[in-house]
Amino acid sequence: MEVAPAPDAAPQPPSGEVLAAETAISSADWKAAEAKLNLWLTAHPTDARALFDAGYVADTQNRLDEAAGYYRRAIDANPNSFESHLSLGLLLARQNRPDDARPELAAATRLDPGDAGPALKARAWRALAQIDRLSAGDGPDTEAASNDLLEALKLSPETPEDTLMAASLAEQAGQKDQAEAAYRRLLAKDPKSAPANAGLAHLLIANKQFPEAEALLRAALEKLPDDPALTAQLAAVLAAQDKAEALPMLRKLHDGHPEDAAITRMLAEVLSEAGDDAGSDQLYAKLLTASPEAPDLLVAHGQNLVRLGRFADAFAAFDKATKIDPASGDGWSGLAFAASRINQPAETIHALTARSKFLPENTSTYFLWATAYDALHEKTQAAAYYHHFLDSAAGKFPNQEWQAKQRLQVLEK
Repeated sequence: MEVAPAPDAAPQPPSGEVLAAETAISSADWKAAEAKLNLWLTAHPTDARALFDAGYVADTQNRLDEAAGYYRRAIDANPNSFESHLSLGLLLARQNRPDDARPELAAATRLDPGDAGPALKARAWRALAQIDRLSAGDGPDTEAASNDLLEALKLSPETPEDTLMAASLAEQAGQKDQAEAAYRRLLAKDPKSAPANAGLAHLLIANKQFPEAEALLRAALEKLPDDPALTAQLAAVLAAQDKAEALPMLRKLHDGHPEDAAITRMLAEVLSEAGDDAGSDQLYAKLLTASPEAPDLLVAHGQNLVRLGRFADAFAAFDKATKIDPASGDGWSGLAFAASRINQPAETIHALTARSKFLPENTSTYFLWATAYDALHEKTQAAAYYHHFLDSAAGKFPNQEWQAKQRLQVLEK
């Protein structure tokens, strides 16, 4: 805990018993402090200072619900208690209750911190910034979070955590140049900052600046050789550049962190790209055991099954994915292809119809439309799509083009 016991806002000076309890608190003698406070509060249940101190003792010992109760009682007894509002807000934020934490922290920013000083008021603003940055509902409020952070910086010097937050907020707001400048500003002061290296690398990767990202990450890993996040980013960069070094790096990383879902997924993706669909799918099966309703994992699993020739199983995976996420264009694409391979032309057309809401047509989908309508003896539609396919294929798919031309001779007689 960083919040010290508070002076009472009430005009009466603190009692000797409360001061004795605070002496015990300053010595981390929690049992003695708790005994003295319990005795005092039995006779004086609305003493705001004693209630705050009791909350502080419970908070320090991780009895959070009990601490929250004391802080609330302290606020009821003295609504202008800066420390009680701040401590309750911070506690609720730690409990992942941002909607409850926000009004307490906002109240603290409007109150006089007294002897607690501006640094603790700045802490309230920083906590508000974190809540606004991560807020649910209508989504993160990056403008409010930035304003909160600016208020904090009026009261205390900028910290590395502030710089990281400023970079993150700029990135969330689409201000990539400002985000990059913030990360580089921090790295100039602390080249070993793993979050700053990771954040800047993330920006470079998003911009497909893979050589620059690779150079940055290799330099960072010379200073932080055991950092799994930076190693994972470097492996991703190497994979994006089709460098053979990516696969052994990911295997080693996965061996050291077998339960890390992000690393497992990266290895699964790289194995698939390397042609090891069976090895890749073993990893996807493991991921799906933990997250059986994840549509993106189901789609990746289905794509592996297609390449392994297990079309009925692939159909089931894509079907489940599109039921969970009806907006999954890749899911509908996979479902259409798998349905065509197990001779379900009506399902192929259904999947292609759904897919067309999210993705444009391409040469492959034109062929799927054509063959599905052909199988259903819908001659006009089949012929139209065979022509679309031939116009799009332009000699790149000789086998399918030969088939299309043969079918058109029959359909257009």
